[in-house]
Amino acid sequence: MTNKLSSSERYLWDYIQENLNDIPDLSIVKLSEDANVSTATIVRTTKKMGYSGYTDFRQQLITKGKNNSQYQNLEKVDHDIKQAIFKNKYEVDNTLSMLNVGSIEDAVQKIRESTDIYIFARGFSEFIAQEMLVKLQLLGKNCVLSSDPNIIVTMSKRIKREALVIIISLNGETKELVTGAKNAFNNGVSTITITTNETSSIAKYSEMILLGYKSQTSYFPDYEVRSRLPLQVISRILLDSYVIRTKK
Repeated sequence: MTNKLSSSERYLWDYIQENLNDIPDLSIVKLSEDANVSTATIVRTTKKMGYSGYTDFRQQLITKGKNNSQYQNLEKVDHDIKQAIFKNKYEVDNTLSMLNVGSIEDAVQKIRESTDIYIFARGFSEFIAQEMLVKLQLLGKNCVLSSDPNIIVTMSKRIKREALVIIISLNGETKELVTGAKNAFNNGVSTITITTNETSSIAKYSEMILLGYKSQTSYFPDYEVRSRLPLQVISRILLDSYVIRTKK
């Protein structure tokens, strides 16, 4: 549904989801002031998301909160901590809703058919790549991981057509990863990209894109340390699906 939203409406929806715990107590006027958008934008956004308006959205949120016993223990938690918990829940929920089952199935078949698998990642995405590497090796796949920029660029030029490249990148704009994806593409090598940016430079050279949701909130604003939780969720679902399919 979010693909129907304009940029201002998407900003508002992200703002609402990242402050979900406060919404039941906010009037439409107060939300308008806090989010710095017009009340008309709020009404238009909630209608596009399947509600009759902001009042309906707010009321359903209140009702859901009362009925959702698994989160009742959060009532005693500090407000800011509660916001952090719901931020992570929102990232996972949105990532799951964005996942395309057909794409997961296609990616599983690519992994099964490939003789060799190369995983490229940089920065904090390397931790996810390392987990994928170990699991694929345990499953009997010939798999190599590289996070060194020079090696990525050089290695990607030599990869054979029968192999598979998996790139893990939050924004899909890391220079050497883009170059690696382009080199693989030029050699006719299939590339699966796990990212949160569908329109990234890497996406242009990817046969398959497994897309997650990127939150706009960061608790480390002075550093480029964004949550990789959506990428982690996708990688685990992909490998779990691979195990399920190969056992049959």
